[in-house]
Amino acid sequence: MRLPPLRGRIREGGHPPPGARSTVRVGLPLKGGGNWSWTMSTRIDARFAALKKEGRAALVTFTMAGDPDYDAALAILNALPKAGADVVELGMPFTDPMADGPAIQAAGLRALKAGQDMKRTLSLVREFRHGDAATPIVLMGYYNPIYVYGNERFLTDARAAGVDGLIVVDLPPEEDVELCLPALNAGLNFIRLATPTTDDKRLPAVLGNTSGFVYYVSITGITGAAAPDAGKVTDAVARIKRHTRLPVCVGFGVRTAEQARAIALGADGVVVGSALVDTVRKSLDPAGKATTATAPAVAELVRTLAQGVRGPLKSS
Repeated sequence: MRLPPLRGRIREGGHPPPGARSTVRVGLPLKGGGNWSWTMSTRIDARFAALKKEGRAALVTFTMAGDPDYDAALAILNALPKAGADVVELGMPFTDPMADGPAIQAAGLRALKAGQDMKRTLSLVREFRHGDAATPIVLMGYYNPIYVYGNERFLTDARAAGVDGLIVVDLPPEEDVELCLPALNAGLNFIRLATPTTDDKRLPAVLGNTSGFVYYVSITGITGAAAPDAGKVTDAVARIKRHTRLPVCVGFGVRTAEQARAIALGADGVVVGSALVDTVRKSLDPAGKATTATAPAVAELVRTLAQGVRGPLKSS
């Protein structure tokens, strides 16, 4: 069996060299131990490196592509960095989002009803890139829409549009050959989720080919279902960091500036999604259409959350 050609600097061994950014290990062992691995630098790596110098955590925002329609979603996307988002997650609408709570499920259905598909999602990213070449964009969702679009075509088009990373919640590490390794080879970060039930035995498999950052799910259950316990989250992040040099961002359940501040003190980033898509819903008219208040309402919440994340500086 042969590895596909890799972009970046290939080296032997299981640990990143000093100063390395994303180091991803391909799951084929070398004779005598170790794995092939390589390093690559993306907008995600550059953003987290800059934030580390500033001594603060990242605010990572999630909104749904095409919610409530294409133009409104683009206006929201363009407003996010200006309001304080450091990294943008853009949801890929899907009819059966098994890990998502009611707010994000409804956002996906609104987008699909408005005609959103993968082609239009990538178009959103391309249009965003006309005015912003620095903010990292991560596409987040499920494998089915990617599979239907075609893996190779998707990776080529996503990279060309300006996508920096992927979170595909229903592809476990055992399926890395399906999309993860080709994505890394295409120059995209592949971000994996760790949960409160990911124990030390399972964690190395989860982290093996992860790059960009690790997404720690702060609660057991669906998105937006409960508020995270900051103390437990800090302990969990510290445990994960014993296994990786990657930044660890925490999401699921963060809705307020106060919660964001508490999580930011013990993590490298705070992810907010359900609160933002719920703000979209509340801004719509009785027919479910966007109003002049839709993008500004989301931006105002992001500004508030950003103030929370940018609270007391973290010690280095």
